[in-house]
Amino acid sequence: MSLAESIEKRAQEFATRYQAVHDQIARVIVGHDDIVHGVLTCLFVGGHCLLEGVPGLGKTLLVRTLAETLSLDFSRIQFTPDLMPADILGTNMIVEDPDGRRRFEFQRGPVFTQICLADEINRATPKTQSAMLEAMQEKAVTAGGNHYKLDAPFFVMATQNPLEQEGTYPLPEAQLDRFFFKLMVGYSGRAELNTILDRTTRGEVITPEKVMDGREIVQWQQLVREVIIAPHVQDYICRLVLATHPEGEFAPPVTNQYLRWGASPRAAQTIALASKVRALLGGRYNVSFDDIRRVVLPALRHRVILNFEAEAESIDPDNVLLELLEKVPEKADDSAAA
Repeated sequence: MSLAESIEKRAQEFATRYQAVHDQIARVIVGHDDIVHGVLTCLFVGGHCLLEGVPGLGKTLLVRTLAETLSLDFSRIQFTPDLMPADILGTNMIVEDPDGRRRFEFQRGPVFTQICLADEINRATPKTQSAMLEAMQEKAVTAGGNHYKLDAPFFVMATQNPLEQEGTYPLPEAQLDRFFFKLMVGYSGRAELNTILDRTTRGEVITPEKVMDGREIVQWQQLVREVIIAPHVQDYICRLVLATHPEGEFAPPVTNQYLRWGASPRAAQTIALASKVRALLGGRYNVSFDDIRRVVLPALRHRVILNFEAEAESIDPDNVLLELLEKVPEKADDSAAA
């Protein structure tokens, strides 16, 4: 078998296994196909996902279903204003030996899992949010002078309600940047609502099958990073990110008019990795311009900061990003690339 045939076979195998997970989730979750793809993309690149939407749209059910489909440990943390860092990470407890001697022993918190649902993360205080986000970034916990590694893969899905802001602590922009994707969960349509009622009000219980384990997920995460991005395609990613920087060399008028701050280098890394997943799903081992365009919104919407004029005119970050996609050409001339 030639190298090209081997590469194509691995890409097809990834697409098949990815679809198997997707199909099991679809047995429970009605619609929201883009959201499911976004969550699975985060999982297969080793990133974390932030879901935003009003209550009752199935955000919690989605992550529970994902955990049931994968042979991974799962825990749920309900964030509240009185939640403390130790409630998430764990704490040292005094335990007594059979011979009566006492000693400190670290009791692990719910973050010691592989899939963690951080429900309504914006309801906890900044101190508690920081503890959670540090574990996400480092994939480890430090307590009592000891360093504890979290099991791989470690995936966090956080949810927040965009409407009810009383008693909440919005995540700072620097902490939002640590989420790979921000996915906006919308309402279901007429046909989807009918299907939801059929599945949930007739006493039927649908249990998804387990189709993948942690070891296989880690292998696919390594495969994603082997996908090739041609220099001119990678330059398109760079110019898209630079186009979000107000008064920058590549900034179109819409950026200067509506953005206060642009995206960080982490945004370019996110677009590159997510587009590699899209390429594999297409049976390809190289990234296309279309792969990039399909992941720009979830990768950048929480990494650009609107200015006062945009907020006064009720401009959404997605509106700005969609115009950027129209203004930034796929190929730049040699002087611009240099």
